[in-house]
Amino acid sequence: MEAACRGARSLGGVTLGILPGSERAAANAWVSIAVATGLGELRNGLVVRCADAVIAIDGEYGTLSEIALALKAGTRVVGLRSWGIRGVLSAGDPAAAVALALEG
Repeated sequence: MEAACRGARSLGGVTLGILPGSERAAANAWVSIAVATGLGELRNGLVVRCADAVIAIDGEYGTLSEIALALKAGTRVVGLRSWGIRGVLSAGDPAAAVALALEG
């Protein structure tokens, strides 16, 4: 997430960090607005519901839960070296992932 935030901020974007813990200070240095939820992994639902599209990069079970929640909500999901799941669009590189996410 730090790399995504750094890229967005370098182009003048505003970044939102929806944090699993209770401390806003835990956000990476590139987060413009930190929301400390104190919800742990349950915050994944908030992350997905705030998104117009989801790009899943690599990932473990937390990423898998975000993919499932996004697909259930009808949100476009693009995978980059991530879980191979029906409904997830596959991208070969970051630029292709962004292009696929923006198509929806």
